[in-house]
Amino acid sequence: MNAASSPTIAAMPPDQRPRERLLRLGPDALTDAELIALILGTGRRGASTIDIAQAILREHGGIGGLAACDPVSLAREPGVGTAKSARVVASLTLARRIAHTTAADDVIASSADVVRVAAPLLSGLRRERVVVVVCGPGNRVRARVVVADGGADAAPMPVREVLAEVLRRDGVAFAVAHNHPGGDPTPSDADRRTTAALVDAAERCGLRFLDHVVVAGDAWRSAR
Repeated sequence: MNAASSPTIAAMPPDQRPRERLLRLGPDALTDAELIALILGTGRRGASTIDIAQAILREHGGIGGLAACDPVSLAREPGVGTAKSARVVASLTLARRIAHTTAADDVIASSADVVRVAAPLLSGLRRERVVVVVCGPGNRVRARVVVADGGADAAPMPVREVLAEVLRRDGVAFAVAHNHPGGDPTPSDADRRTTAALVDAAERCGLRFLDHVVVAGDAWRSAR
């Protein structure tokens, strides 16, 4: 990128600047690059914020890939840095959470329900993550909580933290879900041992253990 690639935001005619266009026409009138440029805030020498936004979108395969990007890796992109990376990742994470907010009438009646509720917090990740779904009476969902993040091939299953989250939220039942970034949802021997430990721990605490599902893309399996 160089200074001739595109004008700075300040050099654009007022009616073409992303912020003014958003206020006048609404956010849907802006491209993904323009929206990301607004989050970035500033460019760098020889590159406008839109240049940088277009570059990181290309690098990560569009907005979907950017939403799953590791913030440390994003911070290394030219013109980004830690502060801008944090803003981008935080904004896209909030958008994903809003899109998949648990409905007040969500009830866990099957393994598929666990997947439906937990999968939005697991999709697109390149590392393993553990999510606990906390339920009240009638298996009505009260919360979805990330309790552990691991590497590309493993994440710790913190049984004590799982139970603590359920009890802290006055839950009476719970389910657990985690992802396999490699694409195979088949539960491992370790997954099945963890399931047995969760069953035992739930019984000791007077809680109902509903399920443990392994998610890999659109596929999933129960480890029970």
